[in-house]
Amino acid sequence: MTGQVRTVDGRVAGRRGQATRQKLLDCLGEMLSSEPYRDVKVIDVARKAGTSPATFYQYFPDVEGAVLEIAEEMAKEGAELTELVAGRSWVGKAGRQTAEDLVDGFLDFWRHHDAILRVVDLGAAEGDKRFYKIRMKILNSVTNSLTESVKELQAKGKVDKDVSAAAMAGSLVAMLAAVASHQKGFTTWGVKQAELKPNLALLVHLGITGKKPTK
Repeated sequence: MTGQVRTVDGRVAGRRGQATRQKLLDCLGEMLSSEPYRDVKVIDVARKAGTSPATFYQYFPDVEGAVLEIAEEMAKEGAELTELVAGRSWVGKAGRQTAEDLVDGFLDFWRHHDAILRVVDLGAAEGDKRFYKIRMKILNSVTNSLTESVKELQAKGKVDKDVSAAAMAGSLVAMLAAVASHQKGFTTWGVKQAELKPNLALLVHLGITGKKPTK
């Protein structure tokens, strides 16, 4: 952990305090992977971390406050998803690779952060602006880059001018997010992970370029 960390009452936490705070966050993250968000209590998080509820409240106002901390860190990592698209080519075989890399990176990110993303989606769906902003921060990192990709292709005459770059990019990212959060559910339809990725990449490539990828 880098930077200055403060307690709820504004005091700067020392190295030991920072370590305790991080341990509480790590334990909370583990609990979110195995328990419903609404069932997680401060006393349980503190017990798992080997400390007391009083210590927990030194660093976080409540469980939700701690969850937002985890979510904010995840969003910073999510902002790096833009690298999967920014500056990449969508022409020829390179375009096919770009689509495949975007799908791989997006699905991997969702799998890695599955537990906290479920909580973020829940909060956003319930109208909590804090969770909504975090969710949009992650999605915007890809949406903005894809929008620019479509505009660049339009400028070169490779994509119809009537296509709304922002609408197409936003629709594709919303699709990616929905598929990513439903990855386990595809098995009930008889779809294997190895089949999901190339077909999703095909849809992304078709959406951005209007053409099937070059083999």
